[in-house]
Amino acid sequence: MMERKRRSPNAVGAPIRKKDAEALVTGKPVYTADIAPKDCLCVKLLRSPHAHAMIESIDVSRAKAAPGVACVLTWEDVPQVRFTQAGQTYPELSPHDRLILDRHLRCVGDPVAIVAAQTERQALAAMKLIRVRYSVLPAVLDAREAMDNPVVLHPEEDWRALVPCGADNRRNLVAQGVESDGDVDAELAACDVVLEREYATRANQQAMMETFRTFARTDAYGRLEIVSSTQIPFHVRRIVATALQIQPSRVRVVKPRIGGGFGAKQTAVSEVYPAIVALKTGKPAMLVFTREESMTVSSPRHAMRMRVRLGAMRDGTIRAIDLHTLSNSGAYGEHGPTTVGLSGHKSIPLYTHSLRAFRFAWDVVYTNTMSAGAYRGYGATQGLFAVESAVNELAHELGMDPIALRERNMVREGEVMPAYYGETAASCAVDRCLARAKEMIGWEEKYPARTLENGHIRAVGAALAMQGSGIAGVDTGAVSIRLGEDGCYNMSIGATDMGTGCDTILAQIAAQSLDCPVESISVHGVDTDASPYDCGSYASSTTYVTGMAVVKTCEVLREKITRAGATLLGCDVREAEFEGDGVRAPDGALMPLGEIAAQSMTAQTGELSACVANGSPVSPPPFMAGCAEIDYDPETGEVKVVDYAGVVDCGTVVNPNLARVQTEGAILQGIGMTLTERPEVDARGRTVSNSFMQYKLPTRLDVGSIRVAFEPSYEQTGPFGAKSIGECVINTPAPAICEAIYNACGVRVRELPVTPEKLLLGVRT
Repeated sequence: MMERKRRSPNAVGAPIRKKDAEALVTGKPVYTADIAPKDCLCVKLLRSPHAHAMIESIDVSRAKAAPGVACVLTWEDVPQVRFTQAGQTYPELSPHDRLILDRHLRCVGDPVAIVAAQTERQALAAMKLIRVRYSVLPAVLDAREAMDNPVVLHPEEDWRALVPCGADNRRNLVAQGVESDGDVDAELAACDVVLEREYATRANQQAMMETFRTFARTDAYGRLEIVSSTQIPFHVRRIVATALQIQPSRVRVVKPRIGGGFGAKQTAVSEVYPAIVALKTGKPAMLVFTREESMTVSSPRHAMRMRVRLGAMRDGTIRAIDLHTLSNSGAYGEHGPTTVGLSGHKSIPLYTHSLRAFRFAWDVVYTNTMSAGAYRGYGATQGLFAVESAVNELAHELGMDPIALRERNMVREGEVMPAYYGETAASCAVDRCLARAKEMIGWEEKYPARTLENGHIRAVGAALAMQGSGIAGVDTGAVSIRLGEDGCYNMSIGATDMGTGCDTILAQIAAQSLDCPVESISVHGVDTDASPYDCGSYASSTTYVTGMAVVKTCEVLREKITRAGATLLGCDVREAEFEGDGVRAPDGALMPLGEIAAQSMTAQTGELSACVANGSPVSPPPFMAGCAEIDYDPETGEVKVVDYAGVVDCGTVVNPNLARVQTEGAILQGIGMTLTERPEVDARGRTVSNSFMQYKLPTRLDVGSIRVAFEPSYEQTGPFGAKSIGECVINTPAPAICEAIYNACGVRVRELPVTPEKLLLGVRT
């Protein structure tokens, strides 16, 4: 009999250190490049210098004969089957509009040829020997000119949209649609005040520390093994199989530790190229994007232009919202039909309490610019910048305090949200979030602005945000847990920890469910051959969707353990009790967990294990209130964020430490999007902000205080009441800071980023 283990205190809610913390801080070889075979071929991509062109001819003979070259591939050497790189559940909403290599080049950086050599120097030298003759075509770079433009990006007959979403490749349309509830035009006509404004955001980069990278090899059975820094291992398996025209069962995808993703790695940007080299040569091959490639040929946030009309009464009651979003998907349609929906579905519902009608329309278009993708917030960030800025402008129009205006109109717990797929705000503490953020920033004393002795102006601004928790009716996650012979548990997951700590979070949920210490839960990362299926880490799904799969799996496993323990104790299973460290009989006798495990492994019943999948018909939104205090220098136009108070309702906070750093990091990203990050495309379609010298990311030293607090609610459908947190927390800085800037200098910036030039010119005109 094993010694009885001490029961663990509550694991959920405890600030437990990340399970991989020691490995990461001690430099263990855990990332893709660390574990790649030393003899990997170096894969490089020759890329188009033109925004729009056709390849007339390509000569690779000299490159193939160059020293160390293993293969050179052009469009003639690869399958000509269209696919999408978007990591989405099949059938993907994103159109199948890509080829591995194509004669028709649609943006600067489109791949022209794949070169693989023994060393990077040899691969780069071979690329210079390739001779390409291009026929340059007219390009459309402005999303406002794309729809029905004579320049058609995808005229091909084999272009496919698997799901109806208003797409029409002949019109350069990736998606188009409209949703409404009530009579918007009648409500606007009846309102005392109607405010109409247009706002715009740019194609911001995720700028994760680890660039895109993948290595691939074939095993002894001819199967393709892909090791990649990805958020979507199971989707990568399907995407690569589709592109290469092989069975998914011939593809194995392994996910090591990830050096950041923020949504960029929800797109299979790098995987297919080393995969086809490995198949063609039989040798391991690795592709590592340079920082320049990650900045110029990757999957940034969709640039959007949003036209908002708000209708309100003089007392501040918002009656109608009319939103139109124009989204620039770039040269390909990855995530185009899906990101645009969040611009309305995650902004309009915030004002459900008073809203009588809404209309949300959208157009997503192709242009000859870098293809866009997923970035934390996934369209909600853009939409909330527009709607929350419009609400702030409405407050000034009505002569009201912007927080008071929100208090009058914001959604309350229990209210049905027609603009959020008809879901009910079953858990909602946004009112408490706003009240606490207002108190933390000192709103009553600081609003709207005050002048300091040095002539600088301090001002404050506020905003609300909401997001979702997975994709309702679509996302699914599963976990398998087995009881080891020492009485500890091995948990295998298909969810992807990309630095957020989901391995730790899921272990905490399992420990809470199994009444054991977190140290008793070993977590094994993703291998599509061995892990249970999970859609991946995106859409703020892991804690809510996969976390509930953990709870359900533990319930089944507890029942199995109790039954096995009762058999060993010789008592009725209905009278036995699971106690975390064993099973207790009615007479008080305890059968230790380790003994139950050992006995089960020698009996006909076999190892005690369980695997349960989970999906949800709803996607309960987390909420956030953010208040910014800025310092404005009227002589230089410089803006600094000196204080930011963010208060979050993510249901039950599973791990306060991880939730706090998630929130702090996202707020900093939002500040960068607002003030310093300037994605620029020149007249030839080239992304000129191609390094961190041009694309300025703020660091923790560039802002003052970032303070975070939590106002918990309890979500009945989530694990121990938890909802998501990962994306919601990036959404308030842009509208809150722009409002503070207006209060400081009277200049309303409606297109990000805010620059000193815009403010000084605005003041002077």
